[in-house]
Amino acid sequence: MTMTDWKDDLKAQEQAHVDELLELLRKPSVSTDPTRKDVVSETAAWVKARLEKAGVPVVKIADSALHPSVVGRWEVDPAQPTVLFYGHFDVQPAEPLELWETPPFEPTIRDGRIYARGSSDMKGSLLTVIQGVEAVAKANGGQPPINVAFIFEGEEEIGSPNFRQIILDNLDIVKADTVVSADGSQFGPDTPSLNVAWKGLAGLQVNLKGANSDLHSGGYGSTVPNAVQALVQLAATFHDADGRVQVEGFYDSVIDLTEDDKAEIAQTAFDEEQFKQDLGLTALWGEKGWTPQQRIYGRPTLDLNGIWGGFQGEGVKTVTPNEAHLKITCRLVKDQHPGEIVELIRTHVEKHAPAGTTVEVVPAAGSADPYVVDRDNEVYRAAGKVLAELHGTEPVLVRSGGTIPATAIFKDVLHADTVSYGWAQPGSGAHAPNEWYRTEDYLRGRVAVGRLLEELAR
Repeated sequence: MTMTDWKDDLKAQEQAHVDELLELLRKPSVSTDPTRKDVVSETAAWVKARLEKAGVPVVKIADSALHPSVVGRWEVDPAQPTVLFYGHFDVQPAEPLELWETPPFEPTIRDGRIYARGSSDMKGSLLTVIQGVEAVAKANGGQPPINVAFIFEGEEEIGSPNFRQIILDNLDIVKADTVVSADGSQFGPDTPSLNVAWKGLAGLQVNLKGANSDLHSGGYGSTVPNAVQALVQLAATFHDADGRVQVEGFYDSVIDLTEDDKAEIAQTAFDEEQFKQDLGLTALWGEKGWTPQQRIYGRPTLDLNGIWGGFQGEGVKTVTPNEAHLKITCRLVKDQHPGEIVELIRTHVEKHAPAGTTVEVVPAAGSADPYVVDRDNEVYRAAGKVLAELHGTEPVLVRSGGTIPATAIFKDVLHADTVSYGWAQPGSGAHAPNEWYRTEDYLRGRVAVGRLLEELAR
């Protein structure tokens, strides 16, 4: 095998590979939407077929209680390491549709960017894995130079509620020394990065109830608890004026960032004024005593994601609502655990519920523990070397304010560390209207996957 052979092949396949991505992006595989359950399954079948086309000898649909995953294995030599490539083919809802310049599931290429829901998160990076492995295998006598496994899931965007069981049911296929997650990004167009930490995730819904029905506001509005008003009062108790979470015990297990941590975070360029300008803001908000970067990368958060109750229609309806609801998610840092955080919030809600109301806390189906990378990992070092080679500059070390539930599950079940190796860019609109993915990053990502396989071969 020579690098020239497979890189030339990838060059020749550029248009065909872009066309494949456009085909995949046309599938509205929204995992949270029950009306699209069949589409998620159809997308799993498409991914399975594409792995088989690449030559992967063992591929199967791994069913779950909700949406399936796709698992595969290409065993070549017990003396070689085994890398498990991870990704997901489910996507976020596209709403509000009116904010999209072009339809979210009709991919459009404009100015070198592919606009579609799921383009950056993360169907583009998923395909770089399959296409990169395929090219290297073709140039290497029909098989990759190391053992390769795959697990692409259909539930990541809803918190991976069945992912642990899928792994347990398919250990013989997915067992590996290290996991490479294609669900990732780079620091900037000309600045590669390696992610060294992800936050965990805890979620819940608060249901508050007052009277046994909505009531006439003229007859009852000055007398009985208004559920919407009561919930707003309750929501206001979660933070103080400086942005610090007021749930008792929330910070008890948090280890503050060290001076070395702060220095490492500060090495990544951050222009606060430009940041505000890009977002149309006049000021930032958050826990006092920490920089915006430190809060994003290394401090836990409690976010109010949605609040509703009462009359939502056009015009006026003079009622005193009897029910209101609040959705909360928390991004957690090392040594915080989702179940414990939910229970602390439950206690806080019960303590601060306004008089005359009853409250219920319902944990979300998905959760995730925080994850920190082992920087001595062989694949982590190899990934850094390849990124430096492709970009002509050393990668910066970053932390993620987001969550990949699979990372902690891989560590717990497979005892395998996860290395992030994805290609989305900052501001690419993941989870937002007009999501995009640069074509050049997509094409370079295939080469990066191939080079990583070469670098790891013994």
